[in-house]
Amino acid sequence: MILHVLSIAQRADLGPVLVACADIEIAEVVEAAGGTAIMTDAALPSGSDRISAALEAFDAGGTFDTVLNLQGDLPTVPPEYLARVLAALDHPEYDIATLAAMICSEAEATSAAVVKVAAALGPDNPVAPALYFSRAAIPWGSGPLFHHIGLYGYRRSVLRRFVGLPPSRLEQRESLEQLRALEAGLRIGCALVETAPFGVDTPDDLLRVRRQLGGLE
Repeated sequence: MILHVLSIAQRADLGPVLVACADIEIAEVVEAAGGTAIMTDAALPSGSDRISAALEAFDAGGTFDTVLNLQGDLPTVPPEYLARVLAALDHPEYDIATLAAMICSEAEATSAAVVKVAAALGPDNPVAPALYFSRAAIPWGSGPLFHHIGLYGYRRSVLRRFVGLPPSRLEQRESLEQLRALEAGLRIGCALVETAPFGVDTPDDLLRVRRQLGGLE
């Protein structure tokens, strides 16, 4: 699955692709396939900390000022979605960029496993500031709800600041790292995409995505 996601990032053709990992077996598989693996401390608390450490190890001189965080459990994300994140980050008012798709079912709307974002998105407003993230169905009232997709773009200086912040109260309450950024006053731009890619969180999820993609190990 890691190699499949690596291939997605490479096909997006946006710059060097690194696999930040803490497991030597993953690093060996990536390197054997011709990819670049960066070993990071297994004690790092989050994916954001891990990509920050990998970036500093790979590019200590500061050549790159933007980084995308594509998690290895999103094997169905279209390569073009990565460019959509970068396009949202082109808006100078945003420090971080991410994606959202419209929720289409009541089951999705009420599931705590589906993270929602409150943002004034629509066909006439495809990029909007993220005002809050929650596992609850937000905002209240009639109108669309949006499924947050955990694909992030950071300005490098912002990522460095973000990982230096302590966990925030709302982050701990909702178990959502992105709330730390909002509580710290950082602006997150959210771009609307057509569908939410299917993530792999359980063995059943893995079986489903193997059936969908075929040959995924």
